[in-house]
Amino acid sequence: MNADTGQERDPGLQPERTRLAWRRTTLASTVAAVLATKTALHGSVSAVGIIACALCCALWLSFLLVAHRRISALASSDSPLALAPRHATAAALCTVALAACGAALVL
Repeated sequence: MNADTGQERDPGLQPERTRLAWRRTTLASTVAAVLATKTALHGSVSAVGIIACALCCALWLSFLLVAHRRISALASSDSPLALAPRHATAAALCTVALAACGAALVL
């Protein structure tokens, strides 16, 4: 409810746009994880490559869990609660770590 006017806030399409942004980010994360895995296991397979592959998959699954929870929260309510700081931090760390792993595999 808006304290000034006494009317409820109309979120419009903002929750839908946010849900779609989470889906796009999840898709991009999936592509990055698949490409990192392909790079890690291409040619001669080494212990470092397998560890990097496992790390990329773990980071991707962690991000997928956070994204799924947020997408579900956005879809289940007209006025979803704000994203918890620990979930936002987890999503950001997974994204940055996955990008770093991918960059390390390419270089």
